[in-house]
Amino acid sequence: MLDVDSVQAFVAIADNKSFTRAANELGSTQGAISVKLKRLEERLGHRLIERTPRLVRLSAQGAVFLQAAREFLEAHDRAVAALSSSRRHFTIGIAAHVAGPEVPTLLARLNAHDPGLTIEVRIDNSCTLLAAFDRGELDAAIIRRDEDRRDGEVLGPEHFGWFATPQFEYRRGEPLRLAALSPTCGVRAVCTRALDVAGIPWTGVFLGGGSSAVTAAVSAGLAVSTFSYRLAPVGTVEVSERFGLPPLPSSEIVLHSTLTDAKSRAALRTLAAAFREHRVSS
Repeated sequence: MLDVDSVQAFVAIADNKSFTRAANELGSTQGAISVKLKRLEERLGHRLIERTPRLVRLSAQGAVFLQAAREFLEAHDRAVAALSSSRRHFTIGIAAHVAGPEVPTLLARLNAHDPGLTIEVRIDNSCTLLAAFDRGELDAAIIRRDEDRRDGEVLGPEHFGWFATPQFEYRRGEPLRLAALSPTCGVRAVCTRALDVAGIPWTGVFLGGGSSAVTAAVSAGLAVSTFSYRLAPVGTVEVSERFGLPPLPSSEIVLHSTLTDAKSRAALRTLAAAFREHRVSS
């Protein structure tokens, strides 16, 4: 197996007829270039460069090998270029309690930055997305921190409250009318547990249908629901003090990823940075 860096060092020395100039061309040092050449010569079993205090030139074997070395480097460059120019694809899951109206804008900005990347987005609750990520169905996931998991890159805190329309009526002692996502939703579990601990009866009047459906139900005055403060529906107000509802614990938004190629990881870092940026400004 030939080492690309070593072959590149040999060709640079042959072209420049100087270890110093070859090192400058490759952004390296004369010592490092010498080590790479020695490694290549030991691999091939032939001396490729003859070096005296006043002269650097190809040996007979080096002259024979030079053209093949150039073709080797050209083949390597073509292979790398083919990977770089091909369209890449990754699938990311974003939790419904995390994805705000800014997500399409962020994705459009990312697409303009890296046109060779196709991103498939799946919106669901955090528990479902984490399970899909663990099964290998998602390349990355931006979700609410799972209480049993400490891995993942923290993107920021998330604070929750109880929201309803200003006209919504609730009489203490009656079951609180609640709109929520599916029973597997972690945020739903947190809010119903808080109600149970506080001894506040509740009834689910609107369940599932996606975050947009829950938002529509709350905006129509049918029920109360839990939202992060930054994603509360327009026209709703926080009602925990007004109705004597229990405080809700804060959480963290984390990024999980299995992406390994440099360009996809760079794209994901760009998305995460834009996500953090938007949260700070909102």
